[in-house]
Amino acid sequence: MRRGNGKQFLGNINTMEVHDLDNEQTLCQIDEIITAGHDRYFTPDTLSQAKSQGFDNGHWCIGGSER
Repeated sequence: MRRGNGKQFLGNINTMEVHDLDNEQTLCQIDEIITAGHDRYFTPDTLSQAKSQGFDNGHWCIGGSER
């Protein structure tokens, strides 16, 4: 079952990176992001929406950082 209430993309407001929960990697540390309260979900639930809010690609799950 997908975490994040069925959402695919989760933003880390501390690092301003977006993570793809469908391609979650151990080094993404999703549990830690959520526990710390640094999580943000997007409406619509798309990578382009996350990027429009200033988030960059997560290194491990998406790759191709644009910073």
